[in-house]
Amino acid sequence: MSHVKRAFKYRFYPTDVQAAELSRTFGCVRKVYNLALAARTEAWTRQERVNYHQTSAMLTAWKKTEELAFLNEVSSVPLQQCLRHLQVAFTNFFGKRAQYPRFKSRKKSRKSAEYTTSGFRFRDGQLTLAKMAEPLDIVWSRPLPDGAKPSTVTVSQDNAGRWFVSILCEDPSVKPLPATSAEVGIDAGLDHLLTLSTGEKIANPRHERRDRARLALAQRRLAKKAKGDGANRAKARRKVAKIHARITDRRRDHLHKITTRLVRETQTLVIEDLTVRNMVKNHSLARAISDAAWHQMRTMLEYKAAWYGRNLVVVDRWFPSSKLCSTCGTLAGKMPLNVRTWTCDCGTTHDRDVNAAKNLLAAGRAVTACGAGVRPQRSSPGGQSATKQEVSRREP
Repeated sequence: MSHVKRAFKYRFYPTDVQAAELSRTFGCVRKVYNLALAARTEAWTRQERVNYHQTSAMLTAWKKTEELAFLNEVSSVPLQQCLRHLQVAFTNFFGKRAQYPRFKSRKKSRKSAEYTTSGFRFRDGQLTLAKMAEPLDIVWSRPLPDGAKPSTVTVSQDNAGRWFVSILCEDPSVKPLPATSAEVGIDAGLDHLLTLSTGEKIANPRHERRDRARLALAQRRLAKKAKGDGANRAKARRKVAKIHARITDRRRDHLHKITTRLVRETQTLVIEDLTVRNMVKNHSLARAISDAAWHQMRTMLEYKAAWYGRNLVVVDRWFPSSKLCSTCGTLAGKMPLNVRTWTCDCGTTHDRDVNAAKNLLAAGRAVTACGAGVRPQRSSPGGQSATKQEVSRREP
């Protein structure tokens, strides 16, 4: 039985020589990607298709020119890998799963390079990349699986100047957990990050709000720096990036702890299908919605449920979970955001969020039983946009 492939990400501290080599590699990867994208775009205007093998042949030709001879100075493996990534981008575009690939910017694009087995050596707990004499000084914050054999290694540098290496290998410890009868409906919100059908409410840490004043000050100082590539502007930009990185790290860590706990304790998890892209168009709630990171949380639940043999059920986004009485099934009328508790005609008083979570669980059971999607009980009100309808069910 094949094991799950899992990426283990570590921070490392390169020497000056290694940092220069990696920076040069990032630049070459970006250059090759943009050249190949330009070639494929030009061919597309002539109604011709260029595939990975043709761009690989182009790369060989580019290296022989005087103008692009510097491509020979770095490992060829990351250059070939970026062409494969471009091929995947076009495959997703033609499959209508993504937009047309965009050119990589020197300032804004992610700095990364991917090495396959021919581009690195991993022995005795030390990782050495091609074109480098010394192994990387990696902070092994957690051990790799016993007998790990990395298949790919991705080196990256974030906007805050931190260096990371992501090692992809099989993890035999990831296997289905013992089955349990526990089920839970999960209602995502802003006042509380999650409300469970059990009545438990998980607080929203509001990571961005905690650092908002510090971030605003750093952004004001950056805005006052002269435009261009000056050292002072770069230093100010890095300070802003460090604050963003700290917010992102805290948020990711918190979501990992929550989702891992839910998946370990519960066999069936039911969530709502929220379109965050549309919801952030509500400018009064966009910052809070982005900080809650509902999409990231759903992604974690999806892959962890697949890893550990759990069932994740996604209920239709128009299901009226907040307005439906979980006791008698009566559908209430309009319910503004400021209504946190309400009483049904049957006499039951509901906490808005707990009631929504209970309804999601019941809807998830219906989906599991019959395999059909859960649709709203009545048509959407006329003249109200999708964004407003979705946001109207979320907390302020």
